[in-house]
Amino acid sequence: MKPRTPLAGRVACVRIANGLRAAGAAGVLAFVTGCATGPNANPADPLEPLNRQVYRFNNALDDAVLKPAATVYVKVLPSPVRTGVNNFFGNLSDVWSFANSVAQLKLQDSAQTFMRLNVNTFFGLGGILDVATELGIDRHSEDFGQTLGRWGVPAGPYLILPLLGPSTLRDTAALPLDLRGDLLSGVSDISVRNSMYALRLIDIRANLLRVGQLLEDAALDRYTFTRDAFLQRRRNDVHDGNLPDEGN
Repeated sequence: MKPRTPLAGRVACVRIANGLRAAGAAGVLAFVTGCATGPNANPADPLEPLNRQVYRFNNALDDAVLKPAATVYVKVLPSPVRTGVNNFFGNLSDVWSFANSVAQLKLQDSAQTFMRLNVNTFFGLGGILDVATELGIDRHSEDFGQTLGRWGVPAGPYLILPLLGPSTLRDTAALPLDLRGDLLSGVSDISVRNSMYALRLIDIRANLLRVGQLLEDAALDRYTFTRDAFLQRRRNDVHDGNLPDEGN
């Protein structure tokens, strides 16, 4: 599964969707939707005031914990070791990508992903070495949000989720199944499982250090830039680059 933000980490928390089931959620949503209306409001982001608050919280947590940890991670571990860690978690994610490729009836992608899994698992030391890429077998990253989109479920409004970052209503609804499809969730030893979650999260954040620095140097509205880039990428992922003229 793909990282969605510096705070992503295909660290599972209770998603904002669970909060929306509370009795007072409808009133809160109506309030923030009303606040977002105006000549400059983005129709894909009706909850922008609320999203910006969560975005600031995520950034504060990132600055205090994740970014320093990722910086130390890069300084302490040599590049080949970090590459091996990244390859290992990528190989694990290919299992869920395979399941979603099958669910989307992408036969060629399914075959390639199945081949990647076998090659990297058996000849790449459990996925530490990415032998499949060297052989020209491409990775096709898929998740259940993309599967829903493939079969016509609209993206819905943009959401920023605590800890997990950018999402949409569709991707948020898909999250419980994505979490179940994550092989790390099946590790029975809690300490080992949590350690692997933490390592994966730090590895993802380490790979985004340069991107974050570029955004800071560019002095852009980082919220708007992140939102627009995320929505464009997710739409492209769902349609495999063959974007329709309209719709999600």
